[in-house]
Amino acid sequence: MSETAPETQPYAVVLLVEENLTAEDAARIHSLHEGIEGPVAYHVLLPLDDGAARVQAAMGSMGGPDLVPGPPLPLLDIDPAEVVAEVKEASEKELARAIEVLQAAGATATGTLVTGDPIDALAAKVAEVDGREAIILTEEHFVAELLRLDWTSQARRRIEVPVLHLMEQETFNEQAGGGEGVSGL
Repeated sequence: MSETAPETQPYAVVLLVEENLTAEDAARIHSLHEGIEGPVAYHVLLPLDDGAARVQAAMGSMGGPDLVPGPPLPLLDIDPAEVVAEVKEASEKELARAIEVLQAAGATATGTLVTGDPIDALAAKVAEVDGREAIILTEEHFVAELLRLDWTSQARRRIEVPVLHLMEQETFNEQAGGGEGVSGL
């Protein structure tokens, strides 16, 4: 009777991405795990842009007779369902691009669009895939970070795996102060 080696579970990394994931971001993320023996699997979570909020904002920005005196403004010809569908399609393309750039960097990656609270989705995905770490890739949000209301602070309080916060489209040196956090100067 021959024994087979147990199948190696991949080292699961859950990525919560605020917007886009560039090829440079993907290469940087993949480089963090080069020394890990065995397979590494990335699970990308991308919050679905809120199309309904966009419609509300557009309608609210029109004002009304009590705010802006004068002739009544014509209602915009906006189909909320169409806006939501367009936003979902754009988010799906963005998620596919994120997976594509990770795979081009040599990584194994899957992805999910997130509706609702991104931190709830992150915690659920970490539990589902037995995640070993989480990486949150965002732009800087100074006030939220100062008040510890940003995604990274929330995730660190909520999940029990290491959480790394990276800035979108900035190299490790720029994030460490080499460029003082500003790209393109």
